[in-house]
Amino acid sequence: MSIETFLAVGENIHCTRIYKVGGKFCKEIGGGQYAIEYKSTDGVKQLPVPAEFQAGSDWESGKVKHCAVAISQATAGDAVGREAGLDYLQSMARRQEAAGASYLDLNVDEFSTDVAQRVELMKWLVGVIEGACSIPVSVDSSNTEILAAGLVSADSTRGKPMVNSVSLERQDAIQLAADAGAVVIASAAGESGLPATVDERMANLERLGKLLDEAGFQPGDLHIDPLVFPISVNGEHGNDFIESCRRVRQAFGSEVHVVAGLSNVSFGMPNRKLINQVFTYLCVQAGADGGIVDPHQINVGVLNGLDTESETFKLAEALLTGQDDFGMNFITAMRG
Repeated sequence: MSIETFLAVGENIHCTRIYKVGGKFCKEIGGGQYAIEYKSTDGVKQLPVPAEFQAGSDWESGKVKHCAVAISQATAGDAVGREAGLDYLQSMARRQEAAGASYLDLNVDEFSTDVAQRVELMKWLVGVIEGACSIPVSVDSSNTEILAAGLVSADSTRGKPMVNSVSLERQDAIQLAADAGAVVIASAAGESGLPATVDERMANLERLGKLLDEAGFQPGDLHIDPLVFPISVNGEHGNDFIESCRRVRQAFGSEVHVVAGLSNVSFGMPNRKLINQVFTYLCVQAGADGGIVDPHQINVGVLNGLDTESETFKLAEALLTGQDDFGMNFITAMRG
């Protein structure tokens, strides 16, 4: 069965994203200085890593938050740093759009603990990203003040912006999104915790759906997220989500979108890219039509190019559908 469309919410412009220090992207350039290598429109360039990042706890554990580096350089660096930081962020936006993203998810929550600073950064970042691409932004934050800042800054002429996310525990974001004319990622999270079963997901979503209907949202404005949990924690997490996709589609109809942070399924496992791609394929077959993903790795072309009869596909499928106890066959094969 050929996949015609896949709505990708590009997940990469996010202050939690990390590179390994001394790895493929974050390299020493001499004298104890490091830079992040990236592809720009006119070739491979370098984003210098400021000294304050090299003095932090993330760096000590071998990690660097590369989007945070870019934002820091673009807003507070010297002339070289400002140019590199801005180009880094806009290059990421252009590459994700070219790979098929429908929205670009923006999150600055972990840039600092200063809410006022993050509010201003979100306003700034929306303008920077919209200056590099033509698709709408998805404003992503756990703080409604930051969501509001992103929404008021978004250019609605390119399409409705997205709010990531609303839920029973974040009901204050519902009216905020409605007033802004936004579409929403509607999460299955409950008021005080995450759902443990398919039935709990559906009960939460049915209650949330009524609230969204009362606020005036149309079915096409809803991007329903039944929530993906890691397969490494419980071998049934893949099956539970796939079944949730089927039931959401049955309960809410053909006009809603069914999406999720699909890469969550592979945390703690080897060859995450393969797992994520096979999982996305299985979810689409069950009724999903999008996801919060890296559009370079998951898009219509990639999904239609998967060889469903290959040994690697079948190994990942067995892992994701609970046929491979504790993932031992998959892990052994990947190590081999």
